[in-house]
Amino acid sequence: MRKHPDDVMTAEPHGRAVPVPASTLARRLVAEALGTALLVAVVVGSGIRAQQLAGGNVALALLANSLATGGGLIALLLALGPVSGGHFNPVVSLCALVQGTLPARDAWRYALVQAAGAIAGVICAHAMFGEPMLAWSAQSRTGTSMWWSEFVATFGLISVATGTGRSRPGLVPFAVAAYITAGYWFTASTSFANPALTIACALTATFTGIRAVDVPGFMLAQLAGGLSATLIFHWLLRAPAAQPGRSHAKQTAAWPTPAPAATPAATSAD
Repeated sequence: MRKHPDDVMTAEPHGRAVPVPASTLARRLVAEALGTALLVAVVVGSGIRAQQLAGGNVALALLANSLATGGGLIALLLALGPVSGGHFNPVVSLCALVQGTLPARDAWRYALVQAAGAIAGVICAHAMFGEPMLAWSAQSRTGTSMWWSEFVATFGLISVATGTGRSRPGLVPFAVAAYITAGYWFTASTSFANPALTIACALTATFTGIRAVDVPGFMLAQLAGGLSATLIFHWLLRAPAAQPGRSHAKQTAAWPTPAPAATPAATSAD
């Protein structure tokens, strides 16, 4: 098959490179909405299943929920990351905006479709388990320890993605998923680290729920954690000034980036 000059190359399972069409804004937005919806469906759905099967053992339910989330996140980042960057999280898109890798006109659209996709993911999970389409959660998650946990969880998420993206970009999906899996256990909040997921979890009266009144505190902590990590790692990983007679390797993007558009016009919605 003839390769279009603006296509990017990827590899089939057997190692043969095949072209991937350049991403228009419409494709990227669909990928972000779909990825966020499936991620939330994994989180909420596995929480429901874990609660059903754990027989009241909360530790066992959390273990099942965390492993399912980590596995699902790896798969989604590998599948959709090349299209949109695999943000699935408004904090990640905001950090990309601050770093200058995502235009402002696209960042707010990313956040909007991520929120819409998250709500769709709740509906999807509820439909699979015969739950009401949407239901307000009564699970309290508030207080200084919870807010600090979300700050730390989001700070770590952006730090891991940024640091790994600079040194081993191909391993970002695995590093991010591993961190989120660990975050279920080492944070008091079970590491939401994602405003879209937080909103979605307010709409499920199941294992992963959070009261609507507690959502703003979580989101503020997540934004603060993500922005703090972005600023610190911008300084920490900044290339030193070039010295005469010495060269420095080009840095890679801090987060998986979408396939480039063929022309400036291709970045507008179809």
